[in-house]
Amino acid sequence: MVTWLLLAGFLQTAPMRAIPTQEPPDRQGAVSEEAFVERVVVDAHVTAPNGTPIPNLIAADFVVKVDHVAVPLESVEWIPADTAEVQPAPEAATPREGGEAVRGAGWPAEVAPGRLIVMFFQTDYEPSRLIGLIRMAAQARQFLYKMLPSDRVAVASFDSHLRLRQDFTDDHGKIERAINASLMRKNDPAPDPDSHPALGRHLDLAAAKKASTPERALALLADALTPIPGGKSMLYFGWGLGTVGGLSGPNPSEYRAWNDAMRGMAAARVSIFTLDVTDADFHSLEVYLEDISNLTGGRYEKTHIFPGLAMQRVERAISGRYVLVFVKPRSFHGTHAIDVDVLGHRGAYVSARQYYTD
Repeated sequence: MVTWLLLAGFLQTAPMRAIPTQEPPDRQGAVSEEAFVERVVVDAHVTAPNGTPIPNLIAADFVVKVDHVAVPLESVEWIPADTAEVQPAPEAATPREGGEAVRGAGWPAEVAPGRLIVMFFQTDYEPSRLIGLIRMAAQARQFLYKMLPSDRVAVASFDSHLRLRQDFTDDHGKIERAINASLMRKNDPAPDPDSHPALGRHLDLAAAKKASTPERALALLADALTPIPGGKSMLYFGWGLGTVGGLSGPNPSEYRAWNDAMRGMAAARVSIFTLDVTDADFHSLEVYLEDISNLTGGRYEKTHIFPGLAMQRVERAISGRYVLVFVKPRSFHGTHAIDVDVLGHRGAYVSARQYYTD
């Protein structure tokens, strides 16, 4: 069976940074020219055989290839779970009110103080899926006790359409209520004015109500996450993609929705960790769940036998990551494959985004 997920043309355009050219003294002020150097930013999770992250690697420890050709890394940064990737400017500090610190003080509206985690529930009431969803919702609630003070969690669900159950928050009560609501077809909640950063500020609510497949829901979430700086992790509690169509596979609209989702996830720097809730050793839709995790730099876990162990593996994986930056090599315009590996660490597992486009 040909995997429809591996289509060309679904990739992101790498970020661009302008570097002004140096002018001779007699030319300064005459004509200003700029040379543009395109850089690709990749989030990578490197774990030991027991699943724990391997910290403090340097550029020499990595081998990064673009279209099977090694490229030098411009920078490597280790981001532990309790550290913000993006630091606020001093002038962005939020003033105090009544002598008390404002929630998120010192952090601009779009910058997070630590990890950004989206819990996404693909709700279904077919028994083999509902049992798994209830089981993994319990694991998601357990995760709240392990959250760091700097963590921000958002909760979204998909049944008949996309619902933002809770915007980014560190409030455990709000998150738990959103997890519980994700298992039911309740009305869409009102926006949370205290969220920080605010995913809902960028979410197209009208389009969310029309999103009829999980692929469309993921594309909309990715678009809403893109303006928020830094890498993000999505915990996808679901049972399958490519769910519309017949024996011949997904229909053309699903192809387009998948392409949009993949472009968006790359632009937003989202790594998807799939926790397959299906109560079965194997099912035909799991290959799509594996693909979305592998392509975005996450990992796929079955949950029907050892749900707690599956959740622990994901928790360990997201407890630290690397931000790799390299200059885009001069080549043809189109889709390019990225391969990331590490040297000198036997059994190390690397999960990193596998593509970019220009």
